[in-house]
Amino acid sequence: MPPTLASLVHHSALKLTVRAGEDRLDAPVRWAHASELADPVPYMEGGELLLITALKLDAEDREAMRRYVKRLAGAGVVGLGFAVGVHYDDIPEALVEAAREEGLPLLEVPRRTPFLAISKAVSAAIAADQYRAVTAGFAAQRELTRHALTDGPEGLLAALASQVDGWAALYDASGSVVAAAPDWAGRRAARLTTEVTRLRERPAPASSVVAGPENEDRVELHSLGTGRRPRAALAVGTASAPGTAERYAVHSAVALLTLTTERSRSLHAAEQRIGAAVLRMLLAGEPDHARAVAGDLYGGLLDAPFRIIVAQGAADGDALGALAESAESAAARSGEAVLVVPEGERLVVLAADGGTVVSACCDHAAAREAARRTDDDELVVGLSAPAGPITASAAYKQAEQALSVARRRGRVLVEHEQMAAGSVLPLLADDAVKAFADGLLRALRDHDATGRGDLVASLRAWLSRHGQWDAAAADLGVHRHTLRYRMRRVEEILGRSLDDPDVRMELWLALKATAPDAG
Repeated sequence: MPPTLASLVHHSALKLTVRAGEDRLDAPVRWAHASELADPVPYMEGGELLLITALKLDAEDREAMRRYVKRLAGAGVVGLGFAVGVHYDDIPEALVEAAREEGLPLLEVPRRTPFLAISKAVSAAIAADQYRAVTAGFAAQRELTRHALTDGPEGLLAALASQVDGWAALYDASGSVVAAAPDWAGRRAARLTTEVTRLRERPAPASSVVAGPENEDRVELHSLGTGRRPRAALAVGTASAPGTAERYAVHSAVALLTLTTERSRSLHAAEQRIGAAVLRMLLAGEPDHARAVAGDLYGGLLDAPFRIIVAQGAADGDALGALAESAESAAARSGEAVLVVPEGERLVVLAADGGTVVSACCDHAAAREAARRTDDDELVVGLSAPAGPITASAAYKQAEQALSVARRRGRVLVEHEQMAAGSVLPLLADDAVKAFADGLLRALRDHDATGRGDLVASLRAWLSRHGQWDAAAADLGVHRHTLRYRMRRVEEILGRSLDDPDVRMELWLALKATAPDAG
């Protein structure tokens, strides 16, 4: 600890005597400074022991001494050393009374003790304290390194919590707590998710100091990682601001965890390359080769029912990265295996059907859908139906089809099962389909515009009745021979036969696509 007034009083070589402020001798001394100015306050920083001989002071004027002492106390001066035997044989009573009234420690300095001796004693004590702090810091660094190598991040956090006499927690890329020490700290750390998310939005390295939940403690937050998006964060909670040794421990933990994070990033990149190879083999219909390459990396993921997610976004944007982080964080929390493969402006995720990873991806997409203000969200996601290794290629095509539909509908996420359970009619809202329908029916509409018949309505009624003349004619309120004449005119104008089922199908879809309520 730094030197205090008490340690200086007990210094055998200084022979200091306490004349006032006996109950405040535990105040730490940042420096010892001699000044004979009537007002030295502008040159004080706080924490000083001020040494004077009263050369320019009327130390016997009670009112002047009250004002003098009050200014010193207000500036943070922790003590006043008065040299006797220079201008005054004893400390004037006016100064003693003023010091007692203000509670400022007043030390009598004998003539044989030079101010320089006091300054040297303070300097030596400060240097010794700093040396102890640095030594303790290096010891803490060695201890933290040992735990990081032998026990991983959990052991490092436990050692750090012990070093700072507080608690420590590690957050993953999504802001979720992945480890904490002691055990009770996990709940406290979880309540700082908002602050951690705010910190991760700043470029690394970044740090901040916040009040703990319900002002229980002081918490330092540090981002971990060297990339544009921090990969993790560290929280350290203490009852008060950490000292020099504790600061060394915190900085050492940040450095070690950053190294661990960067090493994990390299391993993660290698895992993604393996995942890309495994995915290509699955899509090529080679599940046995895929299993051989994957080994134990993905556990039983390749043998159980899984789903494939295909997401698209800007290659230089954060949308795909955020989705990948959601998938990987969910997998880390649940212990599930997941295969995540970036492909430029696309991201492919292979995850267990019914697992937390698929749910996390769907929740992430739903949150983006709810938060967006326009229909041009940069993230679009397609989700396949459950599949196995033999049908992986079909599942991938399903996810691509769902992705295409999501893009056309202005949705963030579409599941293939929703498409299969729904109707094909919403797909007719596509602009290309509408353009085709308008072109196919234009000649009939032009004919009807002359007032020479109602061919479009007649065609719709005939097709809706599957070519039944009497039923269609009854719907129109005309004779069946009139309807037959109109259908011949349709064939003549279009140059196509209504006996052809493909023609009938195209005409029916064109009518549905151009209906007022289409799409």
